[in-house]
Amino acid sequence: MDDLLKFIHARNEADNHAYAEVAYRFGGEAILGSHLPMLDLISMLAQAYEAMEPAEPRFDGTTYTLRVLAQSYDEHADYREEWRP
Repeated sequence: MDDLLKFIHARNEADNHAYAEVAYRFGGEAILGSHLPMLDLISMLAQAYEAMEPAEPRFDGTTYTLRVLAQSYDEHADYREEWRP
C-alpha cells in the first residue's frame, strides 16, 4: 500500500504542475475549477490513510477508495494491476 500512496502523491503533484502550466499559458479561466480542489481532497484522503491504524473502522473503506481513485491513472507506466480494487 505504501507504493500506491507514493504513486497517488506523485500523480497528484504532476497534475498540479500540469494545471499550473496551463494556467500560466492560457490564464486561470482555462482550468476546470473543480479539478484542483479534487486533487487536494485526494491528497487529504491519502494523508488520513497514512495516519490510520489498520484496526480503525474506516481503514478498509479508505483502502478501497484509494484503489478506485488510482484507477484513473491505470494507463500510466507506473500503475500496477495489483492495485485494482
